[in-house]
Amino acid sequence: MTYEFTVRGRISRPVHEVFEAVADPAQLSSYFTTGGAQGRLETGATVTWDFHDFPGAFPVHVVEVVPDEKIVLRWEAPPDDDPAGTYQTTVTMRFEPLEDGRTLVSIHEGGWRENEAGQKASYGNCEGWTGMLCAMRMWVEHRINLREGFYK
Repeated sequence: MTYEFTVRGRISRPVHEVFEAVADPAQLSSYFTTGGAQGRLETGATVTWDFHDFPGAFPVHVVEVVPDEKIVLRWEAPPDDDPAGTYQTTVTMRFEPLEDGRTLVSIHEGGWRENEAGQKASYGNCEGWTGMLCAMRMWVEHRINLREGFYK
């Protein structure tokens, strides 16, 4: 069984504003990367994200960016006991303008190993991306940092 998921949410702002809330490290640091984000999400870049709930900054490889449409990232999966060593998962974010002026954000992540550690990691990341969508909505619509104080 392949471990992958997609989470979706609607944000009451135009697609460009929602896209920038992810691509711009200052905004991303304001509601998601509780330890900060370094570097704008641009095709070919490697940026750094840090979280208080997962201490230690780590690299995020930006595979593709289509402004106001799509962001594709790769990052290292949590370590497991597989003799093949480390591996990466792929995150694809899509931004779709809706007729009512809102933006539909879809986040898909896949590529975990088909073992117990891969299953556990996929569930944890599904929870994390769902939290990110909730926090992004509160930030973009109301400038409220939903995660402030949540993890420390």
